[in-house]
Amino acid sequence: MPFTDIDIHEDELWHRMPDVLDQLLRDHTTGQNILWCTHDYESLGDGYGYHQPILPQLITGYHRQVIRPRVMKTREQQTDRSKDKAEVFTPSWVCNAQNNLVDEGWFGRKDVFNTENVELRTWYTHHERVTFPEGKTWKDYVRAVRMEITCGEAPYLVSRYDATTGTAIPLSDRIGLLDRKLRVVCENVDECSEWLEWAQLAYKSIYGYEWQGDNLLLAREALLYTFIEYYHAKFGRLPMQKFIRLIAYIISWNLWQMDGLKGVVPDSCNNGTKNTIQDIFGIVKENETCIGCKTHKIKQHIGRYSIIKDWEGERNMTGERGKITPFVNFFNKDFTC
Repeated sequence: MPFTDIDIHEDELWHRMPDVLDQLLRDHTTGQNILWCTHDYESLGDGYGYHQPILPQLITGYHRQVIRPRVMKTREQQTDRSKDKAEVFTPSWVCNAQNNLVDEGWFGRKDVFNTENVELRTWYTHHERVTFPEGKTWKDYVRAVRMEITCGEAPYLVSRYDATTGTAIPLSDRIGLLDRKLRVVCENVDECSEWLEWAQLAYKSIYGYEWQGDNLLLAREALLYTFIEYYHAKFGRLPMQKFIRLIAYIISWNLWQMDGLKGVVPDSCNNGTKNTIQDIFGIVKENETCIGCKTHKIKQHIGRYSIIKDWEGERNMTGERGKITPFVNFFNKDFTC
């Protein structure tokens, strides 16, 4: 697997681990695949419609270069997506500055992982082992929940490349929220099985949602390859496929497709207008009016609410860890549009 490429090739992933690509395309809310939710690919023909699912055969083989990072799209495509869904990706130096503020609040001090150079719009990485404030440990940091809203290609979570320039970022200088957690795990754990346990906890602690299916797949792929890269750097070999499958499963839950203003599958409530996505999932009755859309109250939509997994929560019936809950109930019970 070529780690240096910023564009992860679905074709190669499909041939090496088809079940992993299947998992990265999974939508746990609907039980089907994530949807395109963009008009960009409709000219390619049947299967590429706005409300149609992204299938492996549509992005592999002859179609292996259909999905590409934003920086590799034409200027016209970038402009159209900005107009349609306000898609504007953030430079890595800005992501770093904002992530540093998050860590400053958690650690109680500045410049924990790096020092910013505002004039040059870059940063200088501190390579010495991270120390933790009194009363907190590295395990607390790894478990701390983080989320990137409207995540796009997830530049705040992982920073394999600068989303605006396409410049690859060396592993040792990465600044994503998950990158920082994995760095801490690498600094504090040497035994492989224990490392894998804490890497899983790191992945379970980060969340993100996105409307457009191609962006969501790119984000999921970036998180998966980030795991492979950190494992390879730590142990000098690639992880076993069963570990890659497990991380892909966690990612497929924690990065999901959603209308962030409503908490539902995109376009699944449309003021009672019968449409394709409603036909597929049987979400609403014909001519039914969505009170949530009219009143902007997030808990009164008739669309299908996106579900996520609270990995620390207990299932009501069995007491096992991994409670499935609607997103709007998990993060903020009082959240309104």
